[in-house]
Amino acid sequence: MMPIGMSVVIITRNAASTLVSTLDALSEFGEVVIYDNGSIDETPSIAARYPNVSLHQGEFFGFGLTKRHAVSLAKNDWILSLDADEVPSKRLTTELRQWIASARSCDIGNVLRENSMLGRPVRHSGWGNDWLVRLFNRRDYNFNDAMVHESVEIDHKANIIQLPGCIEHAAVTDLSQFLEKINRYSTLRSNSGKLKKYSPGVIFLKSIFAFIRTYFFQLGVLDGWRGLVIAVANANGVFWKYIKFYNVK
Repeated sequence: MMPIGMSVVIITRNAASTLVSTLDALSEFGEVVIYDNGSIDETPSIAARYPNVSLHQGEFFGFGLTKRHAVSLAKNDWILSLDADEVPSKRLTTELRQWIASARSCDIGNVLRENSMLGRPVRHSGWGNDWLVRLFNRRDYNFNDAMVHESVEIDHKANIIQLPGCIEHAAVTDLSQFLEKINRYSTLRSNSGKLKKYSPGVIFLKSIFAFIRTYFFQLGVLDGWRGLVIAVANANGVFWKYIKFYNVK
C-alpha cells in the first residue's frame, strides 16, 4: 500500500472503456478522487466498485478549473494527476513510495507519458518525448485556468524532478475519438475568448501549416498511417477552433 499522504485525482466523462485498467493499476493508493462531469455511460458505476475511490459528480468548468476543483476534493496535499485513460508503470509507483517519504512542498514531479494509438506506441507526430508535470503539492502549486491544454503552474522556486518510470497513455482506442475531441476541444477554445479572429484564408493556411508541422517537422511520417491520422486531426482541430468564430446565431 502506498504510504499515507498522496491522492490520485482524475476527472472523467464517458471513460468506461479505459477506466477499469486505470483503477486496477491504482489499487495500492489509499485515495483515488474521481470527479465525473456528465458521464452517460458506466463510468460512475465502475468507479463505485473500488473501495479506495471517492466519487464526486458535478459540472465541467473547462479542463483547468475542473481539475483544480477535483484537486480540492482530495484529503491529501500531495497530488498525482492522471487521466482516465492513463496507467502509471510499476516502476513509477515504486518511485512514488520513495518520493512521499522525503519530498518537500516545492518539489515537482515531471513524468514521461508514453502515448499509444490502437495499442501501438507513437514515437513522433508531437506525441513523443512527452514530459508532463503530474505530481505536486497543492499547498504550493495547482492547475491553471486554461479551458483546454491545461497545465500545472510552476514558478522559479519549484524543484522539478524527472521521475523514473512512465505513464502509459491509451490516447486513442477508436479513431472516432479524434472527431469527438476535435468538436469538443475546438468549441471550448473558440468560446474561451483568448483566440484571435482570422479571415477564412488565413485559417486555411494555418490548418495546412499544422499538417506540415506534424507530418514533416515533427516526423509524423515515421509513424506510418498513425502519423498521417494525427497530422490530419491536428489540421482539422486548428481549422475548426478558428472557423467557429463565424458560427453566429
